[in-house]
Amino acid sequence: MPEKPNTLTFKQTLKMRRNYVGRSCKLHYEVAPLKIVRGSKQYLYDDSGNEYLDCVNNISHVGHCHPHVVNAGQEQMSKLMTCFGFLSDLQVAYAKRIVEMLPENLCVCYFLNSGSEANDLALRLAKSYTKNNDIIVVDHAYHGNTENLIKISPSRLKQHNMPIDDWVHVVPCPDVYRGKYREDNVSPGHLYANEVKVAIAKALDKGRTVAAFISEPNLTKAGMVFPPKSYLPLVYRYVREAGGVCIADEVQTGLGRCGEAYWAFESHDVVPDIITLGKPMGNGHPMSMVVTTKEISDSLKEFSSAYGGNPVACAMGMAVLDVIRNEHLLSSAKSVGKCLKDGFQAILQKHRLMGDVRGAGMLVGVEIVEDKESRKPNKDAAEALVYKLKEKKIITSNEGPDKNVIIFQPPMCFTCENAATVVKAVDDALTEVEEEDRQVSMSSDIIVPLSVITASKHKLSSDDEDDDDEYESPSKRFYEGVD
Repeated sequence: MPEKPNTLTFKQTLKMRRNYVGRSCKLHYEVAPLKIVRGSKQYLYDDSGNEYLDCVNNISHVGHCHPHVVNAGQEQMSKLMTCFGFLSDLQVAYAKRIVEMLPENLCVCYFLNSGSEANDLALRLAKSYTKNNDIIVVDHAYHGNTENLIKISPSRLKQHNMPIDDWVHVVPCPDVYRGKYREDNVSPGHLYANEVKVAIAKALDKGRTVAAFISEPNLTKAGMVFPPKSYLPLVYRYVREAGGVCIADEVQTGLGRCGEAYWAFESHDVVPDIITLGKPMGNGHPMSMVVTTKEISDSLKEFSSAYGGNPVACAMGMAVLDVIRNEHLLSSAKSVGKCLKDGFQAILQKHRLMGDVRGAGMLVGVEIVEDKESRKPNKDAAEALVYKLKEKKIITSNEGPDKNVIIFQPPMCFTCENAATVVKAVDDALTEVEEEDRQVSMSSDIIVPLSVITASKHKLSSDDEDDDDEYESPSKRFYEGVD
């Protein structure tokens, strides 16, 4: 009889994953994965009891396993867990509470289960309302896992070498550090916005019509890019003049994460026509939402989601809003985010591989480069830094189109003490990476990339051993010869 899952050894779990889970489903720290068994607040714990400071789990918005959120879910689950289609006090109360946090025109809610579902519905609403078809997206963006969303996610199109469909128009990412127009250009926001205007003109010349522009207000997957303040107001104006609507993807940036306000779009002085929210709403519980205007909503004749807005999700969502308010997490995100950003700024000139620091609230990015003059991305050093931080019991990730931006988007209960710990760890780890990089550069032997050195240091012993345990499957053949 198979053992219960909680009694499996690390090697057994790893081997079963290789046997039964798709090879394309990548693990964080693929070279040396962690087996995380418990979470609390801003901490995660592995199967050996080691405590890690979590700097990436934005989905656990108010902290892992927050007791108020857990209790709300447990209590409601013991009463009712049913599909959509019945009147629910919790659902309407939650919708009212969200609407009261938004500009007046954003007043109609749709409940779903994931950010992907929300963004997919947002596209459908835009096309239904405008009677147009084409979508404008920002380069390097990611908006979800459905087929339609992969087609408007340039980061995924490039990763899989897929063509861009005629109805998708990709405009440059408004990155003033390493993009087409940089901080030394006169009015880079206007220049980037003009790229959208040009894309609209080209589409119209081809007889195409623009349904929507979709973007995160602050672009996380693109490497924590914060557009110039003039960018979104101009873009929204150009898109609306062309007959389109503007969608703000707030899945990762909303509910106070950026510190200044509940919604990232507010810091750009714009009001979108549609916003989308994802699983941070329920602290990781499957929950998402689209909020739009009455006019746009009325254009869609019918919509249903089997478990969107179910009572358990709404109970947990209400609890998350309670925690944000009661624990003052909005102001905390602003002050703690400043501690983190200022700490990185203080060591910026000390490290030759540290190119840029940018952030707002609990969204901070550190760009790792070959040198400050060229600003060329240094993926190997960024990957080595992520693994060295893992050794120091800090979980982070390298993102962006060149995988050279270390991102920090922790649970909102993160503290200034945590921020100081992270800055010290990055300072120490980057010193080590820079020394290794110097030694590699000076070597007269064959040059070995830092990423290869990292893999060699962290490779699991179980990768080289033939584990003789009972967990085997015919799919093992699929992995033969693969580390």
